[in-house]
Amino acid sequence: MAKLNNVNELKQLRESLKNETFKPDTLRARVCCGTACTATGAHKVIDRFEKEAADSGVDIEIVKTGCQGICQKGPVLKVEPMNIFYQRTKAKNVPWIMSYSILGNMPYRQGLYRDDFLSEPVPEMMEIPFYKKQKRLALRNNGIIDPNNINHFIAVGGYAGLEKALSSMSPDQVLEEVDKANLRGRGGAGFPAGRKWAHTKKAPGDIKLVIANGDEGDPGAFMDRSIMEGDPHSLLEGMAINAYAIGAQYGIIYVRHEYPLAVKNLQIAINQAEELGILGENILGTDFSLTINIREGAGAFVCGESTALVASIEGERGFPRPRPPRLSEPGGGPWGYPGNLNNIETFANVPVIIDKGSDYFRSIGTKNSPGTKVFALTGKVKNTGLVEVPMGITLREIIYDIGGGILGDREFKAVQTGGPSGGCIPAGHLDLSVDFDSLASVGSMMGSGGMVVMDEETCMVDVAKFFLSFTQSESCGKCPPCRIGTYQMLQILEKITSGQGEEGDIEKLEEIGKKIVAGSLCGLGSSAPNPVLTTIRYFREEYEEHINDKYCRARACSGLGVFRIENAECILCGLCKEACAFGAVRELRNKFFIDQDYCTKCKACYTACPTNAVKVEKYKRQESVARSQ
Repeated sequence: MAKLNNVNELKQLRESLKNETFKPDTLRARVCCGTACTATGAHKVIDRFEKEAADSGVDIEIVKTGCQGICQKGPVLKVEPMNIFYQRTKAKNVPWIMSYSILGNMPYRQGLYRDDFLSEPVPEMMEIPFYKKQKRLALRNNGIIDPNNINHFIAVGGYAGLEKALSSMSPDQVLEEVDKANLRGRGGAGFPAGRKWAHTKKAPGDIKLVIANGDEGDPGAFMDRSIMEGDPHSLLEGMAINAYAIGAQYGIIYVRHEYPLAVKNLQIAINQAEELGILGENILGTDFSLTINIREGAGAFVCGESTALVASIEGERGFPRPRPPRLSEPGGGPWGYPGNLNNIETFANVPVIIDKGSDYFRSIGTKNSPGTKVFALTGKVKNTGLVEVPMGITLREIIYDIGGGILGDREFKAVQTGGPSGGCIPAGHLDLSVDFDSLASVGSMMGSGGMVVMDEETCMVDVAKFFLSFTQSESCGKCPPCRIGTYQMLQILEKITSGQGEEGDIEKLEEIGKKIVAGSLCGLGSSAPNPVLTTIRYFREEYEEHINDKYCRARACSGLGVFRIENAECILCGLCKEACAFGAVRELRNKFFIDQDYCTKCKACYTACPTNAVKVEKYKRQESVARSQ
């Protein structure tokens, strides 16, 4: 790979690669090799394609792409030039796909997407409901290119933004364009990237850093991971443009150790860019130089916070630090050097802004939240996976149009946005616009992009306990409000969900939560009570039922409710009696009943019953009082 000496050589290389790469009439299979599809057998599919091609003498190009989004249906692939999309592909299906689509120019119907068994299969990817309302900017190359091939990236327009910046724009003009685009940080806070860049640029000193936050510690979140795995060069290009704009010479990508594929693909991309002269000394023959290195983190949730991240980069334990100085000021960044920190998705948007202009970026989304946002859609939804949608789309559109609705066609109950630091939004806000300000107005946040859907069988008190248990265990322990406060809140929640809740517990949760928000050292601590406070705000009656009626309407919490057997629905199979370890299920006159004196409310009989004959009812105080007398 010959080193490029100037911008014109990069432009010429791109033009030649456009003609040589991805020719429209070439037989090609773009196979998703993201983490989810790899886990379900993508590489076995590739091996079978290569074997079938060799045996049949057919020349077919195999492109190992990054995540294509619809993880629920993996492994997925697209066969060209027919543009046929296949889901849940097994190695044994490959001969059929070869026979029908590669040689016969027609779809193999059994492998196509369909909503259900009765619906017609959909051969085109963009006609599938999951993709119809998506708009890909940050994920523009995922599913198209091989992340380990820099020529693929350049052929589809990669490094055009850097080329434009170096050839026709001054650093101040780049800064102005990003500021004009109003690109807000996709890591959660939504702070305008242009203002952050400008603040770093003004910092005194000859050495500045550009830092990419790839920690992504939210449970179930994989947005940044998918970009690093599937399109690492877009991150490098965004960082290079940022470095050029603020006068930085060094770049650091901070990645959690649990992302081995991301680390591997990033290092390959860095090596290729250095070999081509797009990174390193005197990039493309200019005075601009940039060296980028990868730093692996130990996987602590708190290291997603900027000052804790800096401490981890320096080799110290990930403790947050008081501010000022900010990271963008002398003394605030790694080893005392000022630096600019953005998350991976933010950097991936930068090349689009410089290449196509800020007006194009602002034409997508809303006025105060332009562009798109990537979400990891998970939970009780039919189609889980990675989605990128324009800002301003509603929650209903994401959950029902893209996600396909609730599993089992049950009732939607709530959606958690923003990860464990976000809030639970009820059904009454399903038509809420998804943007930074709208989510904040209902007590939640954009966060890094986690979106967990919950149905009628979800207990909101139990959900609050789950998320708080995560933040409590991940607390670094440096400041007492977070260390002690989250522990106290978790103790109260465990008491409530086990049937030991008392009057005043809800008020205690609200009081402690507000004190944690006001007194915590870092943003992660101050947002930890959000799941509890929002569930109390929107689902207070469930807390009251747990405390006053000793009842969980979702039947999710053990130790709550009164269990009885509805004889009209009982088929006398005896499974409930076998499941009960305490002898509470008795048989009398060919009927089963539950002896309340022995019942521990462990739910074993409820779970074992095949006909739902075991019922759970509210605890009646008057019966308890009469029995005690």
